[in-house]
Amino acid sequence: MKDKSIQPIDHEKVMREDDFIVSKTDPKGRITYGNRIFFEFAGYTEEEILGVQHNVIRHPDMPRCVFNLLWVRINAGEEIFAYVKNMSRDGSYYWVYANVTASLDINGNIVGFYSVRRKPSAAAMEIIPSVYAALLAEEQKHPAKDQIAAGTAALEAKLNELGVSYDQLVYQLQG
Repeated sequence: MKDKSIQPIDHEKVMREDDFIVSKTDPKGRITYGNRIFFEFAGYTEEEILGVQHNVIRHPDMPRCVFNLLWVRINAGEEIFAYVKNMSRDGSYYWVYANVTASLDINGNIVGFYSVRRKPSAAAMEIIPSVYAALLAEEQKHPAKDQIAAGTAALEAKLNELGVSYDQLVYQLQG
């Protein structure tokens, strides 16, 4: 469960070039594994975070529509690459370039999810924060029940303006 007492602060933790953050969850999104770098950036110990919903590190600056896109794709058994702003236990933040995919059993059933994150490119960090801020602002103009749809419409409009799909944008920015 997300600790509502943790407030965001304006301090960024920047991933190192050779860092890979790895985590695994069960089908409900509860953390079942994290590597050393995951614990370092999240600011939790293994004992504190295993079994906890992965959204414990969700930063409030993240638009809901981006997470909706991610969950739709991975629940369909597809992988997705996405930029995500996470929040550490101390309130600081860190950006990641995430690859998220479903873990399947021998019969093709989803048994969990697996994510590997690395440092986002400088080109992405020049664009994605302002795009996400605009999406979040659009979501916040609407009641909670309509926020994902409003953000999704704004995201689709931005992608149409750029003439790319979400995947193409992400791949182009990461290089």
